[in-house]
Amino acid sequence: MVERYAREKMKKLWDMNAKYSAWLEVEKALVRGWNKLGLIPDSDCEKICQNAKFDIARIDEIEAVTKHDLIAFTTSVAESLGEESRWFHYGITSSDCIDTAVALQMRDSLKIIIEDVEELSEKIKLRAMEHKDTLMVGRSHGIHGEPITFGLVCAIWYDEMKRHLKALNATLEVISVGQLSGAMGNLAHTPIELEELVCEDLGLKAAPASNQVIQRDRYARLMSDLALLASSCEKIAVEIRHLQRTEVYEAEEYFSEGQKGSSAMPHKRNPVLSENITGLCRVIRSFAIPAMENVALWHERDISHSSVERFILPDSFITTDFMLTRLSTLIEKLVIYPKNMMKNLNLTGGLVFSQRILLELPKKGVSRENAYKIVQRNAMKVWGDLQEGKAAVNEKGESLYLQYLLADSELVGLIGEEAIKECFEFSYYTKNVDSIFKRVFG
Repeated sequence: MVERYAREKMKKLWDMNAKYSAWLEVEKALVRGWNKLGLIPDSDCEKICQNAKFDIARIDEIEAVTKHDLIAFTTSVAESLGEESRWFHYGITSSDCIDTAVALQMRDSLKIIIEDVEELSEKIKLRAMEHKDTLMVGRSHGIHGEPITFGLVCAIWYDEMKRHLKALNATLEVISVGQLSGAMGNLAHTPIELEELVCEDLGLKAAPASNQVIQRDRYARLMSDLALLASSCEKIAVEIRHLQRTEVYEAEEYFSEGQKGSSAMPHKRNPVLSENITGLCRVIRSFAIPAMENVALWHERDISHSSVERFILPDSFITTDFMLTRLSTLIEKLVIYPKNMMKNLNLTGGLVFSQRILLELPKKGVSRENAYKIVQRNAMKVWGDLQEGKAAVNEKGESLYLQYLLADSELVGLIGEEAIKECFEFSYYTKNVDSIFKRVFG
């Protein structure tokens, strides 16, 4: 974990105190379960639940000798108890405690991530509504295509986040499982009723079947979901980085008073937040592969997964939480420049209307091939003018492309001047924005 990219609320769920506290929570639930089944006397159950505690420094001291962190933990807790300590960790193995405790940590952490995504979605929705009708040029291959609105861009982001929320909520159920099935998962030393009692006590479901560990496809699914979420967030960040390029300058990260962009160039205002988000998303995505490789353990278990999870579980949650919060703030404060969007929309001298002309010609009996030739030959003239630095719009407000189309006698003879001019109306491209918004936002 890098402190620079960690928020306190999530970080606290994964520090050493949180880890051992989760272990202790599971062990106490186990004691209460045995008590309900009649094995542990009420007095011993009460003493353990009230008095059991651990000491991290003592655990470290014991582990230096035992080379086993769970045994060091149970020994430390036993030192805080009397004769009743004989019931602590009774009938279960290390993974029963550890995996069930990790389920608690993952569950609580994923709930925070879900809240983060909900907050991000709301911020995106607000910007979508604000710019529902803000015209801009749509691009494919980085090249101007046709008019869209910035609200539509945001609507796509929002719709994507809805899918992630659905997936994350489904995965929350998948990972919220515990086990107390014993050394090989055969429930030989712990009745199945005990496993169900303890898991219910902890707010988990009992895994229907387990060996010595909770099956790691559950973890892999979680990491895959976080990786996919990160990919969508990176997509947003990359778009913002592009829009802030000097040559584009349609949007810009908020630049606060006193902020500096470069140690050498005082004029610089860089998209540092979206660049940071891009980098963090790469890191989050990298956790998915080792999580998948952890699924294949030897027989009933080995511990090749353990060292991996000591890295990827805390780091994935902590980094994702930080990244989502940063992205929410970035979206909320993002500065939009509608005038520059319109300026860029007109940059290619009306070429963005080419398809509209193309679609009018077949209505007059022209084949698609011939229609394409008519439209393209005029478009190529515009590209030539733009290469020579000619203004995209003349003093009458007519775009280069419109001028060439109106001068094309074949085209004018087919559809007429007025029909050509009507093809240059922006409203044609925004007429279904409300309908799209209704489908996305309800």
